[in-house]
Amino acid sequence: MFTGIVQGTAQVQQLLTREGLVSIELALPPGFSDGLAVGASVSCDGVCLTVTSLPGPDHASFDVMLQSLRLTTLAQLVVGSQLNVERAAKDGAEIGGHPLSGHVDCQGRLADVRRPANNHVLRITVDAPWMRYVFPKGYIAVNGASLTVAEAYRGPTGEGWFEVWLIPETLRMTGFASKAAGDAVNIEIDRSTQVVVDTVRDAIAEKLGPLLPALEAFARERGLDLSALAYSPPPTTTPGQLPKP
Repeated sequence: MFTGIVQGTAQVQQLLTREGLVSIELALPPGFSDGLAVGASVSCDGVCLTVTSLPGPDHASFDVMLQSLRLTTLAQLVVGSQLNVERAAKDGAEIGGHPLSGHVDCQGRLADVRRPANNHVLRITVDAPWMRYVFPKGYIAVNGASLTVAEAYRGPTGEGWFEVWLIPETLRMTGFASKAAGDAVNIEIDRSTQVVVDTVRDAIAEKLGPLLPALEAFARERGLDLSALAYSPPPTTTPGQLPKP
């Protein structure tokens, strides 16, 4: 388990591609590898990876399997790439962010980066069905960093976007400052939110499922669009504007 509090950035030193597998050697932040052992778990841009070797001081290697390469941004790494890193949480550790598994759900894409005075705002697009679990004031993990959703919009077909506002300390400790529109990021949704949403959806489907054909026919007769109930209107903020309280 991880806390979502990024402990620094690591740099890709070497990539070794084999069939169905990529081995990555990272140069870690000073002191990060103190006590690190083969078999330990490290969050690398939000992906839980296992240390396979320690080739030198402040260096560690990891094997990334095909499924992880398909699902995450790790397939896009090149020598020199920067990744957010965090050691696995220990018993009794302070949870400064929120509990993370390091199991990425999907990739998002930066649609816009805004820099109002003393602020840094990322707007990230997310495909269906994952956007249904993203709510304003809720938790989200982006490249392994625990962040709070400021604004969120879900469209009629389930896709949407959300925004996060980053403080200078977050920019200092992570690689977000170098991200630009078009860049892909790893998204892990908050598991407790997923459980609540899925439970409510299943309960409604169980109770209303047999009635849906009648409800849809009723709505059509009156010119109503039931799908309009499934998405949220765009937030009223404009670029550079603080969210309304």
